[in-house]
Amino acid sequence: MLTTSHAFSGFAVRDVNAAREFYGGVLGFSVEQNGMGILDIALPGGAHVIAYPKDDHVPAVFTILNFEVADIDAAVDELEAAGVSLENYGGWADERGIMRGKAADRGPDIAWFLDPSGNILSVLAN
Repeated sequence: MLTTSHAFSGFAVRDVNAAREFYGGVLGFSVEQNGMGILDIALPGGAHVIAYPKDDHVPAVFTILNFEVADIDAAVDELEAAGVSLENYGGWADERGIMRGKAADRGPDIAWFLDPSGNILSVLAN
């Protein structure tokens, strides 16, 4: 077994300033930047994740962060009011891009959106 006192995750971004504004200003999380340009993003529930600059950044092709919400429609309304556009991956998504999994017994209701670097994020309601 690995003996450790702390764990965290990280992901790359193209533009640290844009990421700081998005995660801090748009999503409303506490964001601190260290001297090397690395962002420490405090997530709801006490977890932290880092975002680090990478000149040749390629967006993740999978969801890097999931945010659990009580009401998917209210969360989507909040995101849209903040200027965030949802991704619509088709299939059984509705006109807003929300996959209504609960009604079809296919998992949670979920909606995806991108950060300024093109990384995929989601809000989901169980």
